[in-house]
Amino acid sequence: MNKHLPVVMNIDHIKKGSKLVAEALNPSFGYFYTIRKSLANSRTKYQKIELIDTDEFGKVLLLDDITQVAENVDHEYHEPMVHPAMCSHPRPESVLVIGGGDGGIIREVLKYPTVKRVEQAELDEGVIQFSRKYLAGIHGGCFEDPRVNINIVDGRVYTEQHPGEFDVIIMDMTDPFGPSRMLYTREFFKIIKKALKNSSGIFVMHSESPVARPAAYACIQKTLSSVFKNVNPFLLYVQMYAVLWSITLSSETINPAALKESAIDKKLDRFDIKNLQVYSGKTHLSMQAVFPYINQITKKQGRIITDKKPDFPDDFLS
Repeated sequence: MNKHLPVVMNIDHIKKGSKLVAEALNPSFGYFYTIRKSLANSRTKYQKIELIDTDEFGKVLLLDDITQVAENVDHEYHEPMVHPAMCSHPRPESVLVIGGGDGGIIREVLKYPTVKRVEQAELDEGVIQFSRKYLAGIHGGCFEDPRVNINIVDGRVYTEQHPGEFDVIIMDMTDPFGPSRMLYTREFFKIIKKALKNSSGIFVMHSESPVARPAAYACIQKTLSSVFKNVNPFLLYVQMYAVLWSITLSSETINPAALKESAIDKKLDRFDIKNLQVYSGKTHLSMQAVFPYINQITKKQGRIITDKKPDFPDDFLS
């Protein structure tokens, strides 16, 4: 259980005796869901890892008791993390995934026949091993694809060592606390930019919730905008995170907002990508419709995050 949110057990509509996962999204707001049973647990070099069976989400992966991915609804996160960038790029052949140890990002990337090479830079090998064993419903065997190379390495170190190599870089990291904090700075985003093959390269990252952590959202937008010309947040509800969430695409010359709905649908059809549950030409555009109050958050809050000052103003977990 997340120590920052007390668990209230005496709620009439919760099954008697149910165990709960309860998480704080900020000091005054959070959510819960019920657990059927714990399926497996382990401790890696860096963190506690557990797989639970839940009533709402099916299998859920927890890292240090914080929800990472839920098998029944992982498409709500993995599809918008991958397809807007892959459809916006003229021909994505080389992709870097930073983090993403559960394999869901790579699974979606490999749907594109243009992809010749996927490099994964994952610090914690234990997460990949655990996911390989227990989360086939999420990774879909992607780790065995010959196009995929797994690198057990710090994502920042790997990216700096591979300039000019990638068409698309997708960062699927934990929130900007602890080991991940130096992957959210202006200096690292400059390293990302250098690792892109050319000005058509696209960088994708989750960019926190403008509702639950507005200062973090604003900081990420301002920091990305200090490095890239085009910064496009995509907004959507992700049930396993229980809040309006954001994913941001950044590039020098590619503007995802300029693409037409029909062009997206034609590309998906040409690549024979079917049965997506979240992403389409229509949602590519609708997810970029930013509410006026969120634009005001970006104007009024946040600062550029740097190596010298990497801590976010609303980091309530430290």
